[in-house]
Amino acid sequence: MVSIWQEMFSYSFMVRAVLVGSAVSLCAALLGVSLVLKRYSMIGDGLSHVGFGALSIAMAMNLAPLKIAVPVVVIAAFFLLRISQNSKIKGDAAIGLISSSAIAIGVTVTSLTSGLNADINSYMFGSVLAMTSSDVKISIVLSVIVFLLFLICYDRIFATTFDESFAKATGVNVEVYNMLIAFLTAITIVLGMRIMGTMLISSLIIFPALTSMRIFNSFKRVMISSGIISVVCFFVGMTVSFLYSTPAGASVVLVNAAVFLLFSIIGLVIRRR
Repeated sequence: MVSIWQEMFSYSFMVRAVLVGSAVSLCAALLGVSLVLKRYSMIGDGLSHVGFGALSIAMAMNLAPLKIAVPVVVIAAFFLLRISQNSKIKGDAAIGLISSSAIAIGVTVTSLTSGLNADINSYMFGSVLAMTSSDVKISIVLSVIVFLLFLICYDRIFATTFDESFAKATGVNVEVYNMLIAFLTAITIVLGMRIMGTMLISSLIIFPALTSMRIFNSFKRVMISSGIISVVCFFVGMTVSFLYSTPAGASVVLVNAAVFLLFSIIGLVIRRR
């Protein structure tokens, strides 16, 4: 196995993919716990579709994709959260409304310019070749910012996640921290789209959190377990992708699904005992 990893890391594109993917997987898993508990887990799917639309427009205009997609998706995250909280359009309906519109815009712009070429397909389904050196630098810096902001605001995010009424009573500005979660999620989604693709990026948010909850009960343990599971599953998925020439994003999702089933069985056995 060591020789396989040595060969895998002899390719610069694999090194870039593993570096960025591991950082994004960790951030997505930490945020995923809060999103799953708040029943906003599908926000990742909606924002990834917005990211696809933004990336399509950026490529059509020959602009830097990440520099366009990040602010657009962040704005969409705030807008989506506002709709869910303050209108009759709630939760999944708001996500469906925005995501389907964004996909339609992206496909239309693409068809009017260059057609569905390999670059657009890589954004939809992921590609380890999509990461450039510039993307790696931007992605690592943003991932570190997301991670640090999450750690700094951990206590308030915890309070906001479990009981907004209690958090308000203790002086926490719940709206600000909901916005912070949406902001961090938006950045993580855009960074992960390069490798996982629009269609699969939400799995990095949902799977690790749900997997950890099969066994652990406390918020802190679920958080730590989710981070470890997410990074390990990503690395194993990339190894499988390298060995069998399977799509990177799909390989990572399948590994996450297998670990979820394993933890579900272990959790069932523990509960019966």
